[in-house]
Amino acid sequence: MMKSVKEISIETKILKRLQNYPNCVKLVEYLFADEELQELQDYANNVSIKRLGFNDHGPVHMRQVAGNAIKMLNLLQDAGIKTSLEKEEIGTFEDSMCAVILAALMHDLGMAIGRQGHEEMSVIIAQPIIERTLQHVFPDNLHKRVIIKSLATEAIVGHMSTRKIHSIEAGIILIADGCDMTKGRARIPMAINTTPRVGDIHKYSANAINRIGIHHGERKPIRIDVEMSGDVGYFQVEEVLLTKIDSSPAKKYVELYAAVSGQEPKCYL
Repeated sequence: MMKSVKEISIETKILKRLQNYPNCVKLVEYLFADEELQELQDYANNVSIKRLGFNDHGPVHMRQVAGNAIKMLNLLQDAGIKTSLEKEEIGTFEDSMCAVILAALMHDLGMAIGRQGHEEMSVIIAQPIIERTLQHVFPDNLHKRVIIKSLATEAIVGHMSTRKIHSIEAGIILIADGCDMTKGRARIPMAINTTPRVGDIHKYSANAINRIGIHHGERKPIRIDVEMSGDVGYFQVEEVLLTKIDSSPAKKYVELYAAVSGQEPKCYL
């Protein structure tokens, strides 16, 4: 199946951010070339948008979450903050990065089944792909395959803030997922689903989000800036993003600001 220009653009940015991590590069190159994963992502998006009327939960979204998560992990490292694997002296920063990438690129595969419990369904669908990917990257290192698979599984199953998670890595996925809520994500469902229905506030509020910036904070390692075209965007910030940050073990490392264009930013964290 042909990839979109947007997918290819995000993949290029991801590979550029990973140039210092050869195992991560090997991992993402394998995943980006994986036809089964691509088909699963595309079908999950079909179910999400056309069948259920939700926002994008497909290949662009999952790549965007991966890009967000990579950027956040790098900001933590720049600030001298260790990942859970590093703190526990059981793995490296690159191992943590591999786990986060795996989780990001597969966390919504369960949307191919439906919305309810999709995080658990994502884990089931993702397991064989995770296992063969890690076998490809770490063929002679069972230890790395075990810890990375376990960490990626925690991040996938915990990305909806309905299950308690404990690692920094899973917490980063939670926040990275919440940060993909700009109007581009709502564009297709806004265009094809014109009949009013329950849950439309999520589409309309996402459509008011112009831009989300992730960069070095002034008080904390990570600063998230949300720029909106209208007040309806505050729903998305407060009900989606802030809820995820509140549930994340990485919350203490995050600053959050939001504002309608031209107005003074509101500081949430």
